[in-house]
Amino acid sequence: MPLKHILSVILLAPMLVLSQEEKTFTTQYREDFNFFWESINTDYCYFNKKQTDWEKVKAIYLPQTDTLKTRPQFVSLLENAFYEIYDHHASLNTNTPNSQRLVPSGTDIWAEFINGKPIIAEVRKNFGAEKCGIVPGMEVITVNDIPVMKAIEPFFAKSLKATDEEAKNYALRSLLAGNHITPRKITLKINNKTADYFPDSPSPLLENINYATKIESRMINNTGYIKINNCLFDNDLLPLFDSIMLTLQQTNALILDLRETPSGGNTTVARAILSWFIRQDHYYQKHELYAEEKQTGIKRSWMEIVSPRPGKYYSKPVVVLVDHWTGSIAEGITIAFDGMKRATVLGTTMARLNGAVYSYEMPNTKIHFSFPVERLYHVNGTSREKYIPPVYIDLIKQPYKPGEDIFLDIAIKYLKKKQQ
Repeated sequence: MPLKHILSVILLAPMLVLSQEEKTFTTQYREDFNFFWESINTDYCYFNKKQTDWEKVKAIYLPQTDTLKTRPQFVSLLENAFYEIYDHHASLNTNTPNSQRLVPSGTDIWAEFINGKPIIAEVRKNFGAEKCGIVPGMEVITVNDIPVMKAIEPFFAKSLKATDEEAKNYALRSLLAGNHITPRKITLKINNKTADYFPDSPSPLLENINYATKIESRMINNTGYIKINNCLFDNDLLPLFDSIMLTLQQTNALILDLRETPSGGNTTVARAILSWFIRQDHYYQKHELYAEEKQTGIKRSWMEIVSPRPGKYYSKPVVVLVDHWTGSIAEGITIAFDGMKRATVLGTTMARLNGAVYSYEMPNTKIHFSFPVERLYHVNGTSREKYIPPVYIDLIKQPYKPGEDIFLDIAIKYLKKKQQ
């Protein structure tokens, strides 16, 4: 073979291998997307309250897998597909630097459209939004100099059959969470004054969140106070909680603070906490597996029970503090206290995370993803995500003072009045 032909074959060989590799990856991405789409199509239990056209989602995103070259591109495509069900309890177990932080665990701002305007409803205590001066009631004007209605477009569902205000709220909260690398500049207006705020300056406090302790406790006069710091998934919390409860046996009342529990947890921890406050078995939450009803026409539901533990009982009044960073299993604990009539719940609405999630693994990329499969209910039949605390706090209407803890102040006043 002439030398120039040999050189041509050598030069072309890497291109042929690359082309074969790209084709292999494209096939894998397509297979994994189909697995992702079909899993949600079969098992997701909240399509009944969404305006999502899930068939249209497949038509929009499946063809895009043919253009993918890298895993980060595939991750971004999956994130965009998840935006279509606008559910903060549906997520991947992986991300890229350009991924939006998760809501509520990765954000310090809760916002929603009120009377057509994007309004800050609450800021997370001790994080960047609060530290830079953002307060409830402020109207969002721009984010990183982009008008807010334009800025939410990348996070807004493309497949809706009809308008849905909650899809806009989801997109707004996702926008305000920011991504992992771009510092946020948020322009806000209140009392006809507009100013810029920088919640990630001088450092992004939402990255790699750490807590000094799993659980905090102290005495407020003769009232016990316990705060759990986002570890309801950790069984090592249990001996710590038990030990603290033993030291608080002689108090007149107890405040359980669940305002920093956005990442959820497990029912073992939940039942262990609840067991301290009952003397007999109690139903505390109702489950419903809709996928079985969808497949067979036969409804499947059940009640979950919490049981007392020997030698562990607290009989005094209890107040549970909740806010928009009370998420998932913490919401379950909250409605259980309410359903068992064992505590007064005080605060804002919670994270309103839908149901119980199951986790799935894609066959090729091995990416894990989770979404709600079981519907969850208060024992009175109310959907967990629709629960409103009996002592409700509207932070937009409450006068705000830096350093003040309105929730705790109201709880102490409530317990004092109850004990009179």
